[in-house]
Amino acid sequence: MGSLSEPNDESNYSKPLGLRFLEYIKGTPLSFKTHQAIVLIVTFLAYASYHATRKTTSIVKSTLDPQSSDFGLKFVPWRASYLQEPPKLSLVSEDGWAPFNGSDGTALLGELDLAFLAVYALGMYFSGHLGDRIDLRIFLTAGMLGTGLFTSLFGVGYWGNIHSFYYFLIVQMLAGLFQSTGWPSVVAVVGNWFGKSKRGLIMGIWNAHTSVGNITGSLVASALLSYGWGWSFVVPGLMIAFLGVVVFLILPVNPESVGAQGEGDEFHPPKKPDEGAAQPLLNSETVAKERAVGFIEAWKIPGVAPFALCLFFAKLVAYTFLYWLPFYISHTAIDGKYLSSTTAGNLSTLFDVGGVLGGILAGHISDRLDARAITAASFMYCAIPALFFYRSYGHISLTINIVLMFITGIFVNGPYALITTAVSADLGTHNSLEGNSRALATVTAIIDGTGSVGAAIGPLLTGYISSSSWSAVFIMLMAAALIAGLLLTRLVIAEVASKLEESRSHGGPASRPAHEV
Repeated sequence: MGSLSEPNDESNYSKPLGLRFLEYIKGTPLSFKTHQAIVLIVTFLAYASYHATRKTTSIVKSTLDPQSSDFGLKFVPWRASYLQEPPKLSLVSEDGWAPFNGSDGTALLGELDLAFLAVYALGMYFSGHLGDRIDLRIFLTAGMLGTGLFTSLFGVGYWGNIHSFYYFLIVQMLAGLFQSTGWPSVVAVVGNWFGKSKRGLIMGIWNAHTSVGNITGSLVASALLSYGWGWSFVVPGLMIAFLGVVVFLILPVNPESVGAQGEGDEFHPPKKPDEGAAQPLLNSETVAKERAVGFIEAWKIPGVAPFALCLFFAKLVAYTFLYWLPFYISHTAIDGKYLSSTTAGNLSTLFDVGGVLGGILAGHISDRLDARAITAASFMYCAIPALFFYRSYGHISLTINIVLMFITGIFVNGPYALITTAVSADLGTHNSLEGNSRALATVTAIIDGTGSVGAAIGPLLTGYISSSSWSAVFIMLMAAALIAGLLLTRLVIAEVASKLEESRSHGGPASRPAHEV
């Protein structure tokens, strides 16, 4: 048995220190299955921490801006005011945090969301481009440490008695830039380790990190509000920084980097163009010959454009809930009563619990049907009545609100999860790439980056529209869900046609999915 400082073979030099330590303790190399388990667990925790830091803003909104234009003053009893002088506007409570507790506070918060998500979306395109060209482990670690730093700096404004809107704006923009490193990296790493046959189900379960992160961020931020809203940012920031160190120490980027060998469907060299679709894993003998796929070239992969545009509207809906649901709940009378910011934040987690189930269902159904577009479009169409019923009847009682919120979470987050995971990984290993698998991060970034533009627009519009009518906000969300489904029409028709052709052939070989045609 070799020492920890003297690897036995050349491949060990690229192994993360944590993996080398585990093998040193164990005395034998880690199995392929063990590496897969490590990949799933570490990337799950990593991206959950991204969403935990992203969720904090929505929880703190009602503390920064406790007033409601629809219902007058709403006081938040968690802390005393730290303003130097009392507000001058008659409709502003003595609580809150300048500059967000003024008459334009809701709009300012919406502008923060826009700044964060606009930089996030733009950064996503560059992150995917870089992710296919450099070590994903280092790239992801840097992104997590940067995210932790700037998330914490937002909270530092509490103790520093900072009331400059531009301070919070710049911090949010830099946080968005570092956040953009996460998604292309984790999807590329998981795609490198898992074949396509059960990718929808595996990634559907794995994608629960989004909702788990949202729930964790909500619970942590809500619990810490009573100690001062700054803690609601600093603690999640420290959490993601710690997990960034874990990623650096233990995450294996691909099988070749650690000398792992799989069997069967788990690990195949890329096939030649005439042998069918390329597998998602690189072949160590061809790595040097492959080149990373260009940005324009990736856009031309069949299926990338329609799924990216669909995600634009799907993410508009999902992120409006992510950023504004706790605020909406706390400013809406449920059974004639208003909930506190903490209670509203905790209640909003049920939307994400529904999202976990929705992501798993969408992944499993799409695997069984071998029809990603049909599944995604169906969920988007079902989201329309779910949104309508939640807005129309969610105020009747707390029980009805919970049930309808849970159902809405299933249909809103289901297609969002499917497109950003299994679909992105499928398209990143499309047969048109002729065995070149160095497109996973780029394709993932294009799809999620385009979706993030919608994610930026939704919360921004909500900040302005909600000041006049929440019903108008829900009409916007229902229209977005409809457009998202319609954008997949061509792919849906192609998938239906392939299923009919398969049925006529009486059990003949299944046609390829529409996005691979």
